[in-house]
Amino acid sequence: MGRLRVTASADPVEIISLGCRLNIAESERMRAMMAGERDLVVVNSCAVTREAVRQTRQAIRRARRAHPDARLLVTGCAAETEREAIAAMPEVDGLVANAAKLDPRAWNLPETAPPAPKRRTRAFVAIQNGCDHACTFCIIPQGRGPSRSLPIANVLREVETHLEQGAPEIVLTGVDVTSWGHDLPDRPPLGQLVQAILQTFPNLPRLRMSSLDGIEIDPLLFELFASERRLMPHLHLSLQHGHDLILKRMKRRHSRAQAVDLVARLRERRPDLAVGADLIAGFPTESEEHHQANLSILSELKIVHAHIFPYSPRDTTPAARMPQVDRATVKARAADLRALAATTQTGWLASLVDKPLSVLAERDGSGYAENFARVALPEGMAAGTIATLTPRAIEGRLLV
Repeated sequence: MGRLRVTASADPVEIISLGCRLNIAESERMRAMMAGERDLVVVNSCAVTREAVRQTRQAIRRARRAHPDARLLVTGCAAETEREAIAAMPEVDGLVANAAKLDPRAWNLPETAPPAPKRRTRAFVAIQNGCDHACTFCIIPQGRGPSRSLPIANVLREVETHLEQGAPEIVLTGVDVTSWGHDLPDRPPLGQLVQAILQTFPNLPRLRMSSLDGIEIDPLLFELFASERRLMPHLHLSLQHGHDLILKRMKRRHSRAQAVDLVARLRERRPDLAVGADLIAGFPTESEEHHQANLSILSELKIVHAHIFPYSPRDTTPAARMPQVDRATVKARAADLRALAATTQTGWLASLVDKPLSVLAERDGSGYAENFARVALPEGMAAGTIATLTPRAIEGRLLV
């Protein structure tokens, strides 16, 4: 799970992307594929929570008001999991299957459509799609299907294209990134792919990983995180909870102790490691004791990039049939987690003041340090530039 994002393009083809980094990466591919099309709006939807579906429907209505005469098509996870409801919306002209959205034929386009997206400061490369696991809260396998891996040669070609266009940072993304390779011949581990990218492109300045399942981090990937300076010191864990009983009821494959051990071993080798995590508040059967364990994992792991989700029941998942926590309690516990996460992050940001940071400039007047801290840019710093900046204070969640 990841924080819900909503992005739109200013191109003749309007693509509205909701949800995860994988959706963003796919939207960039679709935008390149549809170059030259006119009067077309595509909503690349998200279904990770009920709120995500609500925002998808809201985005569809907003897009129709903004483009009353355009053809409006919907793809993405909600187009699979909420197919009948989305198709029945009067604003929608049609649906494109999630599995087919990168196939030009699904859009009535020639198969020779250009695959390369235009240059971005951080280029997202989707190395994997789908999921073979069955977490009891998750509907995404129904929207994405089984896990499929992009072979190493294909990943290298895509990385090369982005580097030729000048992208200074590559972000590897997917639905379940650490399952990459499980369906390929000889079942190569993710570390093998990461090593291949770093060795093939010695001039690549930055390689960043999106959300990882800690229990599947293989020894080679661990070693690269610990010792390779071009692999960013930013580990985002698909953690979900801090209590073992809730983790078991979620059908997660790790324990609290295993997550704590992983982070401790990595920080021993790389003290500048910044840890992020997804955490769910108010999962069915969650007691106050369980909630306190969820709070304490934030502090124990020093999680500075926290994505907090109030539990959202999805009708077709096993968790929806478990005894539910009342909504007021769910919201209150999510607020507790967010408050502690904000305090933890503020303390971490304060520790970075007056320290030089290598910052990649974005287009909005800020940039990302290697540890994913957001830093204000000096006037005139061009997007895509990497420079050493020394922040002097904190304003909200921004180093300035």
